Amino acid sequence: MFEHRSSPLVPFRVFLQRSFRFFGYALVLLSISLGIGMAGYSYFADLPMVDAFLNAAMILTGMGPINPMKTNAAKIFAGFYALFSGIAFLSTVAVMIAPIAHRFLHWIHLDDEEEKGGGQD
Repeated sequence: MFEHRSSPLVPFRVFLQRSFRFFGYALVLLSISLGIGMAGYSYFADLPMVDAFLNAAMILTGMGPINPMKTNAAKIFAGFYALFSGIAFLSTVAVMIAPIAHRFLHWIHLDDEEEKGGGQD
């Protein structure tokens, strides 16, 4: 998926294409996570879809719930969804940052190789 450390740095256009592709992957992850939350809040807490969306979005971003959960099933779902959301949000951020971090580390490695090669001539 990424170039090998011995390969040259890819052109900026390729890097942008890769970044947009990974941004798309992150949007898919967020959409699936939001959909799980909306379905759960709608089913377990008997919330309308707009309120389910609001609760799922708030939990997914770490803000906290809006509507109080009245049944034990809704409270259990909300707890598990909060745990899942923490992992999902961090994973999504990691997917978005991966191409940028790779390019930066690859660039540092290339500079390192040039210094090693320059001292041997």
